[in-house]
Amino acid sequence: MTLSRYEQIYQDDAPAYDQLVAAEDARGALRGALGRHFDAAPARSAFELGVGTGRVTRWLLAAGFSVTGFERFAPMLAVAHARLSAEGYDARGLALGDAYDPALRAPRGCGLAVAGWVFGHALSWHPDDWQARLDVALGTLDAALAPGGTTLVIETLGTAVEAPSVAPRLAPYYARLEALGFVRETLATPYRFDSVDEAATRMGFFFGDATAARVREAGWAEVPEFTGLWARARRGDGGAP
Repeated sequence: MTLSRYEQIYQDDAPAYDQLVAAEDARGALRGALGRHFDAAPARSAFELGVGTGRVTRWLLAAGFSVTGFERFAPMLAVAHARLSAEGYDARGLALGDAYDPALRAPRGCGLAVAGWVFGHALSWHPDDWQARLDVALGTLDAALAPGGTTLVIETLGTAVEAPSVAPRLAPYYARLEALGFVRETLATPYRFDSVDEAATRMGFFFGDATAARVREAGWAEVPEFTGLWARARRGDGGAP
C-alpha cells in the first residue's frame, strides 16, 4: 500500500517532525488553555488517542496526570517513549494502537480524554467513511471519561496565515464536532525559529514548498499559526455527553 505524504513523514521522519512541533505554540496559548481544563479535571488520569511524539502527553504528565495513550505509527511512539523517559516521565502507558479501531480498549474513570491533530487526516486518508471512523474514535474517548470529565480535540485553524481560517476540506469535520456539542476556542499558536532560513526549511519539510516560499517572502522567523481547541464535557450523572 502506498503511503500518503504525511504517513511517510510519520513513518520515516518522526524525529524531524518532533523538532518542528517543538517550535509551535511559542507564546504558550495552547498550553495555557489546556491547563485550565487540566485544573478542572475530576480525576488525575487521562486517555490520549494519537500520542504522536508526546507533545500533549508531556504537558499532561507534567501536570500530574497518569496517561494511557495509543499511537498508530511505531516511529512516532518510539520518539515519545525516548523523549519522555529521558525527561523522567513514566511513558509505560503509551502503546501502539489505531484510533479508529472499535476494539481499542480505553481505561475508565479518566478526567480527560484528548486527541491532538489526529482526525483531520481521515478526510483524505478515508474519504468514504471518515465520519463513521470519527464517531468510533469519539466514542472511545467518551467511554474513558469519569462523570464530569472532558473530551478535548485539537486541530489546525491555519498555518502561515495572518488570521484563523478553516480549510474547505476540514470544514465538514469541524461542523461534525460542533453538531455533536463540542465548543471551539480559537488560539494563536505561532512557530518560533532562530532565523527565517530555519523557519522556511522546517515549515517546508512538513507543509510543503509553497509554505516555505511564503515564509521567506514574509521574512517570518515567527510563523503565524492558529489552533482550535474543541471541548465537550461529560454529564456529571454519568450519562452521555
